[in-house]
Amino acid sequence: MQRLLGMQRWLAAALLVLLATLAAGAVACRVERSVVLFGSGSTFVEPAMVAWIRGFQESHPGVSVNYVGGGSGKGQEDILGGKVDFACSDPPLKRSALQAYRGRILQFPVILGAIVVTYNVPEIGSAQLNLSARILAGIYLGRIVYWDDPRIKELNPAVASRLPHKPIIAVHRSDASGTTQIFTTFLYKASGGLWPESLVGKVVSWPVDATGRGLGEQGNPGVANAIQHTPYSIGYIEWSYALSRGLPIARIENPYGAFVAPTRESVEAAYTGRPAPSPLGDWSTYVYEAIYSNSTPKAYPIVGQTFMILWRIQPDKAKCEALRSFIEYIAGPGQEHVPTGYAPLPPQLREVALNASKLIECGGGAGG
Repeated sequence: MQRLLGMQRWLAAALLVLLATLAAGAVACRVERSVVLFGSGSTFVEPAMVAWIRGFQESHPGVSVNYVGGGSGKGQEDILGGKVDFACSDPPLKRSALQAYRGRILQFPVILGAIVVTYNVPEIGSAQLNLSARILAGIYLGRIVYWDDPRIKELNPAVASRLPHKPIIAVHRSDASGTTQIFTTFLYKASGGLWPESLVGKVVSWPVDATGRGLGEQGNPGVANAIQHTPYSIGYIEWSYALSRGLPIARIENPYGAFVAPTRESVEAAYTGRPAPSPLGDWSTYVYEAIYSNSTPKAYPIVGQTFMILWRIQPDKAKCEALRSFIEYIAGPGQEHVPTGYAPLPPQLREVALNASKLIECGGGAGG
């Protein structure tokens, strides 16, 4: 009898331990599942970000990542204003902002891509046009008016007879956009003085609007949709948006006089041989030199990248660890599964991102 009673006590104790363990596990699970990361910014990176979040959450079921586009300008405002855990921006922080927060904020590339010029000219269908910065500057300045302009025909003899005498509708971004900053930087660098420096930035006053032939739209999706549904239009969008919608993509003239289409190889070529700064450093010169790059005749000239921006000190330890894991996923497995329309980071830039994850400090006070 005593042996039976002893066995019952042992089983009861074991059951209590088991229940306590399960309860603790349930609490831990609830805590882990409560980790939510919020990000905002670039629409350039959004298709890749959606894929990364899906893959990351499959391997980290206790973490949710919510990302909202809105443009690079919004992302920078949100992270500096403490509204999000991370931001994505195609241009890096300006030197003035970096100086104000030096040592406290991290920025590093997470993906490479291209800004492409696409168009809707029914008479030529999907024919691939050759275009130069001078022609594009002329269109957006309002000085090149018709599709059969002799300067366009000269670069495109194969379709010259089919180019119509129709006004060109120049579509552009209406929001604060890193895509616009990359495109206008290209126009400034490559048009031989035609495009003024005053019209370089995330938001510009487009001269073509004054002619009634300009059309502003929100985000890459808005511009792509406008081109798709507006005959005789032209515009600039992130590469993946053109591919996903089956829009024609122009070959763009680079510094060597070669007309180059975007490919993973031609995008990566623009970054060849360029030493990468630290996640704590100034990236403005690095990205400026990649646009209209003279590194090789094979380089596509309107390249861009998206930076992730976050505070170095993260007061919430759970979010801090989740951010580290997310960055490590993006720099590792995420680069092996980059969606069509992007180029993965070369090894030296992957190292920069991994280094950024190691520089984050958990639980050390306020981030902003």
